[in-house]
Amino acid sequence: MDMLLARPRPAALSSDTLLSVVIPLFNEEGNVRPLFDRLMPVLEALPNPFEVIVVDDGSTDQTAVALREVAVLDDRIRVISFRRNYGQTAAMMAAIDHSAGQVIVPMDGDLQNDPADIVRLLEKLDEGYDVVSGWRQDRQDHRVRRNFTSRVANAMISRISGVHLHDFGCSLKAYRRDVLKDVRLYGEMHRFVPIYATWSGARVAEIPVRHHARQHGESKYGLSRIFKVLLDLIVVEFLARYASKPIYVFGGFGLLCLLLSVLTGSYAVYIKLVEGRSFIVTPLPLLAAMGFITGIMSILMGLLAELIMRTYYESQRKAPYLIRDTVNLPGRSPSCAD
Repeated sequence: MDMLLARPRPAALSSDTLLSVVIPLFNEEGNVRPLFDRLMPVLEALPNPFEVIVVDDGSTDQTAVALREVAVLDDRIRVISFRRNYGQTAAMMAAIDHSAGQVIVPMDGDLQNDPADIVRLLEKLDEGYDVVSGWRQDRQDHRVRRNFTSRVANAMISRISGVHLHDFGCSLKAYRRDVLKDVRLYGEMHRFVPIYATWSGARVAEIPVRHHARQHGESKYGLSRIFKVLLDLIVVEFLARYASKPIYVFGGFGLLCLLLSVLTGSYAVYIKLVEGRSFIVTPLPLLAAMGFITGIMSILMGLLAELIMRTYYESQRKAPYLIRDTVNLPGRSPSCAD
C-alpha cells in the first residue's frame, strides 16, 4: 500500500535533457565577460545540451553592449533586453518564459554564485528531487546590511510558510520545468518558488554552495528589502490559503467588526440607561457605527472577491486543484500530472 501511495520518483536526467541557465542582469557591464568565461566551460563539460538566457533588466551602463558582443560569438547565448528596469523577479520570469529546457537553473550575474556548483545541483536533482536550492553557508557580504537581514528574512519565511530552508534568497537553484509551468511571479517573489513547489507536492532539497565577494559593480539590495519580502510573503500566504475562498478572509474580518459593533453599541446603551451618561460624552456610538459599516463593506468585498475568483477559474477553464497522476482513467496517461 505504501508503494502505491508514494509520490512517483521524477525521471533521471538523460544526456539529451536540455538545460536552460537563466541570468538576470542590471548594470553589470564589468561582470559580463568574466561571467561567461567561467560559466561556458562548466556547461560545455556537461553531457547535456544547454542554452543561456540572459535578461538585461533596463541597465543604464554598457551591459547591453557587452551582452551583444558575447551573444554574437555563441548562439547558445540568448539575450532579452527590457525597455526599463522592472526588477529581478520580472527578469527571472521573462527568462523562464523564453527558455526551452526541461531543467532550469537560475543564477545571479554578479560572479558571487559559482558556476561550478551547477554540476552539484544537477547531481542532486538526479536523485529524484524536483527543486534543489543553494545555501550560501559562508556569505561574502556585508555583515549587517546583507547577512543579518537575510537571516531575519529567512527565519520569517520559514516560520510563516512552513517550508524550512536556510537560504531562500540564493538565486542559484535547479528546477524541473513542470514545477514552474503554472507559477507566475511578481514583486520579489522569485525567492518563494520553493514554497510554491512544496505546496504543489514537489520534492525540495537544499545543498551548500560557494559564495564569492563581489568584484565589480554595486549590490542592489539593502535593508528595505526585508520589508518588501515580508509584504510579498503575506501575499504568498494569502494566495496559498485563501485564493479559492477569499470570503473567509474578508467575511471573517467583517463578522469580527460586526461583533465589535454590537458589543460597543450594547455597552453604549447600557451606560446610557443604567448610568445616565449621554451618548455625546462617549465615543462608543461612533465606534459601533464605524464597526457596522466596516463589517458590511468587508463582507461585500468578500462576495465581490468570490465573483472575481470564479471568473478567473472559469474564464481560463482552470481547475482549483492539481492532479499528480491517475490510474485507469480513460483519456489520461497514468503518468500525467496537471
